[in-house]
Amino acid sequence: MVEHQEKDSGIRPVRADARRNIETILRAAAEVFDTSGVEAPVKLIADKAGVGVGTLYRHFPHRPDLIKAIIQKEVDACAKAALDFAASEQPVEALAKWMQRLVDLVATKRGLGAALHSGNAAYQSLPEYVFSRLTPVLRDLLDAAEAAGSIRRDVNAKELLIACMRVATPASEGDIVQARRMVALMVDGLRFTELNECDNEQRSSTNAIRR
Repeated sequence: MVEHQEKDSGIRPVRADARRNIETILRAAAEVFDTSGVEAPVKLIADKAGVGVGTLYRHFPHRPDLIKAIIQKEVDACAKAALDFAASEQPVEALAKWMQRLVDLVATKRGLGAALHSGNAAYQSLPEYVFSRLTPVLRDLLDAAEAAGSIRRDVNAKELLIACMRVATPASEGDIVQARRMVALMVDGLRFTELNECDNEQRSSTNAIRR
């Protein structure tokens, strides 16, 4: 038992160091990809992380391994942001802010779209991962906004997610400001339709009274 504990005590610091290295590499790679694209030299990432190239390759033997890990980490952060917005904002504002957060996720990774559509087998599980993590949180935001009477009631969460991601994707090679404006218009469209329905109901009631 003592020997087992000693072995454990010898292993745990290594595991902690490895976790710290991985987190540092992921942060550095995300920043480098934002500025230089996903084909940036590995040495640039290692230098920014303050680790050797060998350490980087030990944790991520191939570039797609690193790209996939970054995407999963940022998708998780985006899903968590939905909970944070829901707790601190009015329902429709939480929805609007989260959709802009989604723009950040999709639009700020230069060359990411091309990498994901390259046919590389390493990315095959990513679409399912993205939709399984983000569709439920978007559905919750929509349900809250619908319950508050702020938006129309026939919105499909997955369809809205796909639409938002498609709007944001071109911005990964260009103007993120335009993507933000277009997504803001999408949210306004959800609200505008609901307002029109209310106006139509009021006009119908008024016309009925006049008759």
